Amino acid sequence: MTDTQRNPTDTSGTLDEALERIHLSGPERDGWLSNHAPMAIEALVRHGHARVAHRWLDTYRPKLEDMPGSVAPVTALNWQEALGDISRVADWTAFFERETADRSWRTVLAEWWPRLLPGIAAGATHGVIRVGHAVRTLLEGEETAPRVRELAHALGYWAARHQPLPALERLAPAPDAAAALDRVPLIAGQDGGIRSRFEQLTGFPDWPGRAPSGPEAARAAIEELVRAATHRYATHGHADPIMLVHAATAPNAVLRTLPALPGTLWTPSLHAAWAASAAVTSAYGPREAQPVTEHLTTAQAAQAAQHPQEVFERAAAHGDDHTIKFADTALDVGDAAALVAAGRAIELNTPAW
Repeated sequence: MTDTQRNPTDTSGTLDEALERIHLSGPERDGWLSNHAPMAIEALVRHGHARVAHRWLDTYRPKLEDMPGSVAPVTALNWQEALGDISRVADWTAFFERETADRSWRTVLAEWWPRLLPGIAAGATHGVIRVGHAVRTLLEGEETAPRVRELAHALGYWAARHQPLPALERLAPAPDAAAALDRVPLIAGQDGGIRSRFEQLTGFPDWPGRAPSGPEAARAAIEELVRAATHRYATHGHADPIMLVHAATAPNAVLRTLPALPGTLWTPSLHAAWAASAAVTSAYGPREAQPVTEHLTTAQAAQAAQHPQEVFERAAAHGDDHTIKFADTALDVGDAAALVAAGRAIELNTPAW
């Protein structure tokens, strides 16, 4: 198998080895910055770049910090008081390690997904994004101990950073996801950290305007949202090239998790995915779009459409964690506009090496 082919099962064992290294570290660094290593490594390995995974991690590892110490055990009786307390992240991680050791990871995920979903903004949406990457490895490959442990770490981080959005007004409905993103009101003060930005949110367009007819309709709506947010990055990502990738990668993480969840949870997942994407758009979106033609020629766009793995190869060579994750989502969408957007992320973000 070549580096340009997907290898979701990773028979080389690289992913498991890398996850074991990553689990020696905590989920954040420098205060609020999330540890992107498990997400970027998973994407690299999945798209056939296992041979560079450890080199990438060698470069990234000095940025990471040790897992904080334990405060007090999280239990089935006291978990609510620990929800959203980042000082308890080690306790949350240990709790989910025990839970996934004693029960099926699918059972644990189905129990905790609706509890965590209202706090989807946790860690600038990185809690749910990390869960999405972890679930994908478990669904597509062997359920090894490091992969199950990665889900425990991801759930623990989400629980520790659990952050509900403020009460939001339902504004006039939009006909589709692209129009809904275009109509998201931008917050007045686009400065400061993400918490202060999210505190300014007041309302989003009502999308979708009516309840989905069932789980498959909810899935289709999330797919539409991921596609629209990915395409939009090409013309709007310049405002904040790092943060705006999450308008697409957060709902895509939800989409990746759906197959492991009961159908009854798919519609609530849609609403949370829309809230996360709209929140990022409102907090970081630009006042004006920049036409794609200013950055990519028609020939370049056509080449990207013909060779999607070349787009990911460029992202892997670029090395930036957000660029890798966004290219991974763009390949999930798979159309020419998505690949152009991935190319735009490569141009906008600073290379890692």
